[in-house]
Amino acid sequence: MGNPITLLRTQRARGFTLLELLVVMVIVGIMLGAVTINAMPSQRQALQREAQRVALLLQSARDEAIVRNRLVAFEADSEHYRFLLREKGEWQPIPKDNVLRERAFELQPMNLSIEPALPEGSNPLRITFGREPVDKPFVLTLNVGENTVSVRADGVGHFTVE
Repeated sequence: MGNPITLLRTQRARGFTLLELLVVMVIVGIMLGAVTINAMPSQRQALQREAQRVALLLQSARDEAIVRNRLVAFEADSEHYRFLLREKGEWQPIPKDNVLRERAFELQPMNLSIEPALPEGSNPLRITFGREPVDKPFVLTLNVGENTVSVRADGVGHFTVE
């Protein structure tokens, strides 16, 4: 058998000290905190993301109106939005279209406004895209709580989020 002091030193060398364990715990805590902050976006970030999605879908709807040579409309209320196609004098949901399907807003209730303003009684909000490549410019504003984001259309097919 070996010397008891040598065995004690060998066993002690194999374990971690309390200080090493505390340092590891602090590092893990900081990493989890950073992941949690990034994993839970703020309401402002979620609204910005929603506005980006709407801007891309408006671009697609505008292109769809030109390609189909028919009127296409974006229609929205405080909870959801959808795209409609004008057929036989009536607005119909676009059939079997995975891109321009009805969607719920991620944040609700969503307050929507448009400039230039629509005529009184235009509820739900509706933006119509014609067959021509040039439309009227507009600014669609999305608002939830204190956060506001705008989608600006220049009339020639460019949609930007501000």
